[in-house]
Amino acid sequence: MLARLTASGLLLSTILLASNADGRVEARSGYTKAQTFNGALRFLRVDKGYDVVEKDPDAAYVLFRYPLQQGKATANGSVEVVETSSGIKLVVQLPQLPEYHEVVLRDALMKKLRDEYGSPPPKAKEKSKDTPTGGAGGTGGSDSGS
Repeated sequence: MLARLTASGLLLSTILLASNADGRVEARSGYTKAQTFNGALRFLRVDKGYDVVEKDPDAAYVLFRYPLQQGKATANGSVEVVETSSGIKLVVQLPQLPEYHEVVLRDALMKKLRDEYGSPPPKAKEKSKDTPTGGAGGTGGSDSGS
């Protein structure tokens, strides 16, 4: 009896948490901001056939209608491409739906980017970590004996 109540409680809490979908999912993109934005736009419009309501390549966002399984109903969604100091970040939001919809969309978009552009280029190493500290650092001349 206790196991049955515990299982019911876990199921109920999972349903309640899944229905509270005001979050978003993110991913790091190893591609440029332009590549990530253009890939996202093609993925949403061409591959998925979603209605794109608004797009701005400079601000790097796309607003779209996400079709629901119940007839012709749709939910609003957005994809943003954000340039940060640590690289390009992709943000997928479907605020009216459980998070797993955002996760599936994000994962499919990242797969599309890999399929279209290949593996992302390796990150360049920071020069400050590779060069020794101290000294004038490579002027090419010699101070002694002139």
